[in-house]
Amino acid sequence: MFWSMFAVAVGFLGIAVLGVLAVRVFLEAQRLGRQVSDSAQRISRAAADLERAAETTARSVDAL
Repeated sequence: MFWSMFAVAVGFLGIAVLGVLAVRVFLEAQRLGRQVSDSAQRISRAAADLERAAETTARSVDAL
Protein backbone atom coordinates (compact mmCIF):
# COMPACT_ATOMS: atom_id res chain seq x y z
CA MET A 1 0.00 0.00 0.00
CA PHE A 2 2.83 2.37 0.83
CA TRP A 3 4.50 1.98 -2.57
CA SER A 4 1.31 2.63 -4.52
CA MET A 5 0.63 5.83 -2.55
CA PHE A 6 4.26 6.84 -2.95
CA ALA A 7 4.03 6.29 -6.72
CA VAL A 8 0.85 8.39 -6.93
CA ALA A 9 2.48 11.19 -4.89
CA VAL A 10 5.60 11.16 -7.06
CA GLY A 11 3.47 11.17 -10.20
CA PHE A 12 1.46 14.13 -8.92
CA LEU A 13 4.65 16.02 -8.04
CA GLY A 14 6.06 15.29 -11.49
CA ILE A 15 2.96 16.68 -13.17
CA ALA A 16 3.06 19.74 -10.88
CA VAL A 17 6.70 20.39 -11.76
CA LEU A 18 5.94 20.05 -15.48
CA GLY A 19 3.04 22.50 -15.07
CA VAL A 20 5.27 25.08 -13.36
CA LEU A 21 7.92 24.69 -16.05
CA ALA A 22 5.30 25.06 -18.79
CA VAL A 23 4.10 28.34 -17.26
CA ARG A 24 7.67 29.62 -17.05
CA VAL A 25 8.34 28.70 -20.69
CA PHE A 26 5.11 30.42 -21.75
CA LEU A 27 6.02 33.62 -19.89
CA GLU A 28 9.55 33.66 -21.30
CA ALA A 29 8.20 33.10 -24.82
CA GLN A 30 5.89 36.10 -24.38
CA ARG A 31 8.80 38.21 -23.14
CA LEU A 32 10.93 37.13 -26.10
CA GLY A 33 8.08 38.00 -28.47
CA ARG A 34 7.86 41.50 -27.01
CA GLN A 35 11.62 41.97 -27.35
CA VAL A 36 11.54 40.82 -30.97
CA SER A 37 8.67 43.21 -31.69
CA ASP A 38 10.52 46.13 -30.07
CA SER A 39 13.68 45.28 -32.00
CA ALA A 40 11.77 45.13 -35.28
CA GLN A 41 10.28 48.58 -34.60
CA ARG A 42 13.71 50.02 -33.80
CA ILE A 43 15.15 48.50 -36.98
CA SER A 44 12.28 50.03 -38.98
CA ARG A 45 12.92 53.45 -37.50
CA ALA A 46 16.65 53.14 -38.18
CA ALA A 47 15.98 52.09 -41.79
CA ALA A 48 13.67 55.08 -42.27
CA ASP A 49 16.31 57.41 -40.80
CA LEU A 50 18.95 55.91 -43.08
CA GLU A 51 16.70 56.33 -46.10
CA ARG A 52 16.08 60.00 -45.26
CA ALA A 53 19.81 60.55 -44.77
CA ALA A 54 20.56 58.90 -48.12
CA GLU A 55 18.01 61.13 -49.88
CA THR A 56 19.51 64.24 -48.30
CA THR A 57 23.01 63.13 -49.31
CA ALA A 58 21.87 62.37 -52.86
CA ARG A 59 20.30 65.82 -53.18
CA SER A 60 23.44 67.54 -51.87
CA VAL A 61 25.63 65.55 -54.30
CA ASP A 62 23.31 66.45 -57.20
CA ALA A 63 23.58 70.13 -56.26
CA LEU A 64 27.34 70.02 -56.76
